[in-house]
Amino acid sequence: MSDDFMTDLATSEPSGGSSQPAATFTDEEETLVTKEGLKKLKEELEHLKTVRRKEVAQRLKEAISYGDLSENSEYEEAKNEQAFIEGRILELEQKIKSAKIITEKVATKADKEVNIGSHVSVRNVSGSEEEEETYTIVGATEADPFEFKISNESPIGKALLSRRKGERIEVPTPSGTIEYEITKVA
Repeated sequence: MSDDFMTDLATSEPSGGSSQPAATFTDEEETLVTKEGLKKLKEELEHLKTVRRKEVAQRLKEAISYGDLSENSEYEEAKNEQAFIEGRILELEQKIKSAKIITEKVATKADKEVNIGSHVSVRNVSGSEEEEETYTIVGATEADPFEFKISNESPIGKALLSRRKGERIEVPTPSGTIEYEITKVA
């Protein structure tokens, strides 16, 4: 699978450590996650609160001991890292607070429609490669195209939702439209 394709599958939502500022949330926003994803969010939050905060506090203490904070790059770096960690903590707390657990539905033979939590096998029918790939449709928080977990908000995720085995979908990408056939929905 090409790196460009994997990038196309990714979502704009950060799914881990990122240098982007923390998102602003409203009370109405839901964070769609699996039980496993919620567990990972809680583990990351715990790690940031118990380990990373202490490490940054120690770095700040050291940098302050060097004196003259106006030209102290170690101090500036530690302050920036502290700000990022605190922002990420707030973001994770909000995501956990607004989490909605996605349950994997056991689809009957009559109802094999693609939903969040579905495992979907697709075959690229628009190019020379007709390799079948299987994806799990997840919320933006858990998206990881390298683990074949794609966001319901990504181009291919949106195109797959509410579709069934045998249907063809067209997915717009920066390099042109790609057509897929859905070969399996589980």
